[in-house]
Amino acid sequence: MTGDRRRRRNRRVANTVGLLAAAVMAFPVYWMVLTAFRPASQILHVPPQFWPGPFTLDNFRRAVSSDGFWANVRSSVVIGAGTVLISLVIGTLAAFAVARFAFAGRRALVLALLCVQTIPLIALVIPVYLLLNDLALTDTLTGVILTYLAFALPFTVWMLRGFIVAIPPELEEAAMVDGCGRLGAFRRVTLPLLAPGLVATSIFALVQAWNEYVLAYVLLSSNDKRTLPIWLVSFQTSFGTDYGGLMAGATLTALPVVVAFLLVQRRIAAGLATGAIRG
Repeated sequence: MTGDRRRRRNRRVANTVGLLAAAVMAFPVYWMVLTAFRPASQILHVPPQFWPGPFTLDNFRRAVSSDGFWANVRSSVVIGAGTVLISLVIGTLAAFAVARFAFAGRRALVLALLCVQTIPLIALVIPVYLLLNDLALTDTLTGVILTYLAFALPFTVWMLRGFIVAIPPELEEAAMVDGCGRLGAFRRVTLPLLAPGLVATSIFALVQAWNEYVLAYVLLSSNDKRTLPIWLVSFQTSFGTDYGGLMAGATLTALPVVVAFLLVQRRIAAGLATGAIRG
């Protein structure tokens, strides 16, 4: 009984710590959404009101009707979708090659993939800008997508490599014995089994491309081509900060990624569990 009581006590302590950690992480999101629905007179109320009160949709109307909102939504969608799709196509083929074939420099390539992810983004802003300027790709969505691919592809290849390694190669060999070529075995056997990994990797790539601010701010100068994170800065002017509009805009910006995550959360969990088996 002493052991059972100790286990129950440890479980209660662990649950309490987990709930406290979840509350700390969730509070900024709660405060953002709460502020987005509050009237302007209640946002800077002293002392702060931590519980829901009067609600209004004026902040959302003001955010949606602001200059450049829909153009910036289009830019974010194009950049996010382009980055995810291209990185998945190239990254899947590269990960398959790294996981299945022995070639000279494979270990060096894997090490390079890890090293690239350790380079601070801010250290590459000026070189990236100068390179794209020489190619006449500054202030273009294509230039931003290519820049994001340089950071998303190493992560995609590294993630998908773990998923592919966890798939027994004997399945592909059996398909090849039945008449499939290497590409056919990959398409009919490996790719369906890789679906959870593709979903998990695409969500992480989407979050990275959707929320990135520094490179988009430096590379895009036209207001109609800027992304939603840059659009949020428009609520801060020399006359002050429109906190209601800012929080409403931040809520709208986060909503697509949250919805996408909720729709595929089971596949993400399954994919991460599968990819953690072998690396």
